[in-house]
Amino acid sequence: MSTRCGIGYDLHRLESGRKLIVGGLELAFDKGPAGHSDGDVLAHALCDALFGAAGLGDIGTHFPDHDPQWKDANSLIFLEHAGKLLDERGFAIEHVDAVVILEKPKLGPHFPAMREIIATALEVAADKIHLKAKTNEGVDAIGRGEAIAAWVVATLSHR
Repeated sequence: MSTRCGIGYDLHRLESGRKLIVGGLELAFDKGPAGHSDGDVLAHALCDALFGAAGLGDIGTHFPDHDPQWKDANSLIFLEHAGKLLDERGFAIEHVDAVVILEKPKLGPHFPAMREIIATALEVAADKIHLKAKTNEGVDAIGRGEAIAAWVVATLSHR
């Protein structure tokens, strides 16, 4: 058995009139990510980390932002697809470590629900999903509340 790691990153501008969806969970907030799909930065960065670890390209390869079928799509569909591709190729998710960078709202109280949602989409145990939140302490677009970002590292084993 071998082990592989992948890294993923995503960033979206925050705009009024959009839902704030992080880790598949809609949060009460007055802004949400601008994007072709629902703009879930955590799901998008996680897809990139998983695809990268398995050598399967990136999220844009599988779900191009110019394809109208993905307009306003639920990003959990992307995670479910990633999980199926990994399984078909003999990969198993061993651990996911993610950080979401956002000034507000506070994400920590929502992490248990997000972990369950992500674990269900990927068909893994929730204890394989680790989530953290950081702010940018008022620095740059994220710090001014104009954007949200996520970094994810995924570790896979291969049969």
